[in-house]
Amino acid sequence: MAKRFALMLAVVAAGAVLGLPDGTPGRVTGSSWYQPAVAALLAVGLYASTRSIDPRLLRTDGRTVLAAVTVGVLLKSVVIGAVLYGVFGRPMYLVLGIAVAQIDPLAVAALGRSSRLSARGRGLLLAWASFDDPVTTLLTIYAAAVAVSLQGGGRLHLGVSAFTVDLLGNLVVGGLALLAARAARSLPARRRFWIETAVLAAVFAVAVTEFWVLAVAIAGLGLRPEPPGRSADRPLERAVDVAFVLASLLLGVVLAGGVRPLQGVVLGVVAFAAQAIVSVPLTRAQSRPDKVLLAIAQQNGITAISLALLLEPVFPESVAVVAPAILVVNTLYLVTNAAAGARAFRGRPLRGADPRPRTAAEGRGVAAPDPHDA
Repeated sequence: MAKRFALMLAVVAAGAVLGLPDGTPGRVTGSSWYQPAVAALLAVGLYASTRSIDPRLLRTDGRTVLAAVTVGVLLKSVVIGAVLYGVFGRPMYLVLGIAVAQIDPLAVAALGRSSRLSARGRGLLLAWASFDDPVTTLLTIYAAAVAVSLQGGGRLHLGVSAFTVDLLGNLVVGGLALLAARAARSLPARRRFWIETAVLAAVFAVAVTEFWVLAVAIAGLGLRPEPPGRSADRPLERAVDVAFVLASLLLGVVLAGGVRPLQGVVLGVVAFAAQAIVSVPLTRAQSRPDKVLLAIAQQNGITAISLALLLEPVFPESVAVVAPAILVVNTLYLVTNAAAGARAFRGRPLRGADPRPRTAAEGRGVAAPDPHDA
């Protein structure tokens, strides 16, 4: 996490330097390629999020995950948005509160061996983070349209004329992708791989042109091309890393137009605190150490960055506020987790932690079922 955070800071700084020439941020956000580029970055992150979900992990904590990504995400968004709106009095902050409400699943998966969570806790956190990315994206798009109307502005342009049509389009395209994946299961491995790859490419093309990025997230639940005899995990990880760097670079370019440090700090602190508040009723069945670690699990990454970039043309201060908020959230994550490890668990494993050697899958952040949780 620390290395990934340092990389993000360095790339954002480089982007800010590129954006220093007068008028560069405005020219970038107003360009014809800006929205498709943001859509592509967001789609890559969402696909990686849902593809990483292991259905077996939902058997133990399925109800908790469902509550976390529905009631939990909504409650976090309301808490963050209400506080920010109460302090600053602008509808925009209701939207920004949602944009940073999700837990970055890619950062969770990258924890690997460094995680102090038990196997059950790791599985719950990864599933929670993976599912709340698309839910947060959906809520952000809808809330942005509402906030624009409250401010008396124009409609939020996201590819087609109405939010309802957008949602239906996402469901149809994503559903067709899942049906195609199901139909291809009986085919030989090589033919199945190429057919699934073609379908996935088509879904991405629609997502970029129409901004139906949720269709990609839906497709990730079942459309997972695997080359015969090899794993697609490593190429996907590289694609996500590239998308993360590009999103951070673009964030820096836009951030050169100005920063709102006070608003960003408040947003970051409230977002981190909201995770701790919401996690209390959602983690009652977890061990005490897992409850603590899940309460301080808030991290932001490519999805929060992409959503800030998405909102910038509509709410011109979005990046100026969200960028420092991401800095605050991730700093709080590193500090609180280091403190939890040093003070509460020094020299001994967490009660309920998994003492078994990690498998290769667990090293990528996918936890195997814990026999103690049976």
